[in-house]
Amino acid sequence: MQRARASLALRGWHGTAQRVLQEFRRIPEEDEALSLLPLDEPFAPFAVPRAEAPRVSIVIPTYGKLPYTLACLRSIVLHASATPIEIIVVDDAAPDDSAAVLAGVTGLRVLRNERNLGFIGSCNAGAQAARGEFLLFLNNDTQVTSGWMEALLQCFAERSDCGIAGSKLVYPDGRLQEAGGLVFDDGSCWNLGRFESRDAPAWQFRREVDYVSGAALMIRRTLFEYVGCFDTLLSPAYYDDTDLACAVRAAGWRVYYEPASMVIHCEGISAGTDLSSGMKRFQTINQDKFVAKWRGVLAGHPSRQTALDQAMHWRARGRLLVVDGTTPDASRDSGSLRLMEMFEIFRSLGWSVTFCPDDTRTSRADMHRLGRFGVEILALSSAEGLPRWLAEHGKELRAVMLCRHTVAGQYLHIVRQHAPQAKLIFDTVDLHFVREQRAAELSGQASMLRQAKLSRQSELTLIADSDVTFVVSPDEQALLRSLAPAARVELVSNIHVIHGCTKPHAERRGLLFVGGHGHPPNVDAMRWIAGAILPELRKVDPDVVVHILGDISDALRAELAQDGLQLHGRVADLDPWMETCLASLAPLRFGAGVKGKINMSMSYGLPVIATPLAVEGMHLHDRDNVLLAGEAEAFAAAYRQLRDDPALWSRLSAAGLDNIRHYFSVEAATRTLQRVLN
Repeated sequence: MQRARASLALRGWHGTAQRVLQEFRRIPEEDEALSLLPLDEPFAPFAVPRAEAPRVSIVIPTYGKLPYTLACLRSIVLHASATPIEIIVVDDAAPDDSAAVLAGVTGLRVLRNERNLGFIGSCNAGAQAARGEFLLFLNNDTQVTSGWMEALLQCFAERSDCGIAGSKLVYPDGRLQEAGGLVFDDGSCWNLGRFESRDAPAWQFRREVDYVSGAALMIRRTLFEYVGCFDTLLSPAYYDDTDLACAVRAAGWRVYYEPASMVIHCEGISAGTDLSSGMKRFQTINQDKFVAKWRGVLAGHPSRQTALDQAMHWRARGRLLVVDGTTPDASRDSGSLRLMEMFEIFRSLGWSVTFCPDDTRTSRADMHRLGRFGVEILALSSAEGLPRWLAEHGKELRAVMLCRHTVAGQYLHIVRQHAPQAKLIFDTVDLHFVREQRAAELSGQASMLRQAKLSRQSELTLIADSDVTFVVSPDEQALLRSLAPAARVELVSNIHVIHGCTKPHAERRGLLFVGGHGHPPNVDAMRWIAGAILPELRKVDPDVVVHILGDISDALRAELAQDGLQLHGRVADLDPWMETCLASLAPLRFGAGVKGKINMSMSYGLPVIATPLAVEGMHLHDRDNVLLAGEAEAFAAAYRQLRDDPALWSRLSAAGLDNIRHYFSVEAATRTLQRVLN
């Protein structure tokens, strides 16, 4: 039930004036997009979910305001899921007929206090009666939305250090009420995002906060009991959620704001808004008690004079800006998968990550996907927006990572100008000039060779001007040692989770190629498969099928169409093919860097048939952990070996998994990134 006090120092005169205008401008009382349930619906008996072995116990303290409680319960029913729950309403000796009416709600557990215990006493009483693994404290003047509870559970599942997860709270009029909160060294608080757009990018990513409101707060029941429940020192209410957050952190856990969980909260219904009278007067009284209890901890918190952007990130080791050409999508390409894994490593190392796509294209799905990794997306309206953003926020950055030579070429000097204190990292993803040079040699075109030479000079200049350069293969690292001996070049290769082999040789059929048409080496490989490799394969096995997964243009689809070649396009889940195909093909004839398609296949224990160029820098050797083939006939011969020799297949499967563990693991990448960012 914490309420923030406005702080002029946080935002300055302009920001404070804007917030006042937002609060008092004429707006509809309700946002129709939220689809709130009516409060004046006549009561008729209904049922709520009630499991014998609940995973979540929803505890709702009430003191009158029956129409709000009923609407809250109906919203839970409306947005119910498969998660087993129980709902406990604690009637705090209200002088109305709430208890009698609630008796008509089947499945509801109603506890009635013999005397008024206040918010804290009621929550503790409900928790004591709960049976679930998780407690979910919910104000009665709330209405939940689709997926609200599952998102909180997902936060716990994906953050092993999560002690508390709290929802995004919005007003009935649609404005954001709270996206977690800040606590300053004097015990005063600030509700992040108050009165702003609930869909603004700044509030769309999961992150650690100082506290979340008790209006929608999830915690493991064992942890709640371990820290002593809500502290009755703060009875009857206020600062209870902030105090609980401090206690949870003191026990070694963290507090997260979860934007995917949205709850509508009619703030002020239960206690009003006047700080000088009624229940609200305890907000001031309990601030003094809170400060006395946590004085030593609060000494490390920012002061109220701290700028808001800086205060929001105070718990992070530093703020890191990452710029790439497009928003990463792990289902699209291996570079995206690598970057997403890097985001997770940055977060685990304590960094606050902001991402900017150079093409300025982002969607709600992008924000949700990256938000789960704790990444804030800059939704800028044009390419000119990033220089303006850097001019305003550059001094907040401790590090900047520019991905690919096209991005680094645009922004390297602008970053130096506006963020001179930031460590500047150039992530090559792969050396562009090497790929261009090999394509030129394959084509024999002099113009392509001249372009490759220009790219080489440009890329080497960027490397010289950066503090650190990332490459993905030891071969590229060795090349740069000779071409740019003064540069600091670090190896951050592809990063893969081990999926493991789930089906034996006998249950597998067909071959697999993963790669989209947006990458020239992939297009060349697809054409080689269709024109030469597949005909040789069908001499060995007339029924063999090659599955191609990845974006493909209509023109290329029409060009490649033939029996035995199945063009699936981009798929959301690779598992069905990785777990059922006999082998993966990597017939790459030019390119550079480490090949994600090979890493991904091996992470599933799927043997790979590849050209020698495709395995460059990947610690792979013919018949030890891969089968090499330089010609179409050799691909067909390798397929015959794998089909007819289960022992060879099993040995290559196991060796591929070992290769990923040793060279392309999260642990290996973490060591490098930690060393670079320290």
